[in-house]
Amino acid sequence: MAAAFFPRDEYFMRLAIREAQSALQHDDVPIGAVVVHDGEVVGAGRNERELRQDPTAHAEILALREASRALGSWRVLEAVLYVTLEPCAMCAGAIVLARVPRVVYGTTDPKAGAAGSVLDVLAEPRLNHRPAVAGGLLADECALLLTDFFGSRR
Repeated sequence: MAAAFFPRDEYFMRLAIREAQSALQHDDVPIGAVVVHDGEVVGAGRNERELRQDPTAHAEILALREASRALGSWRVLEAVLYVTLEPCAMCAGAIVLARVPRVVYGTTDPKAGAAGSVLDVLAEPRLNHRPAVAGGLLADECALLLTDFFGSRR
């Protein structure tokens, strides 16, 4: 997906990469996310499925929960979600339901991506919200986290 990035996007994606790296401490797939509102991080998450033994403990879901608490609303308006891997269908659904206006992701997910790779939930015209999506920011760095992680398990 070709998209325009804004000057601070790389900074916030690097914070998401840091979140992803911290998932390695509990042997989870290194995926990280941050939610930014008015230039401030209001939510952050890393994949914690193994840690919590919870199939819904994806980085985006955890970051959105934290952002909702910080903003005092289930609507995460005027915010940007940065995530190292293209959101899956579950996370894309949560993004739509939270009314997140913009999503920036690192690398594509050819097996489960729902922002254009396998499905395009975020652009589905029948849904009541469609965020702007920019993919491919620091894609090589984000992909390397995943290939290193899975390579060490083979």
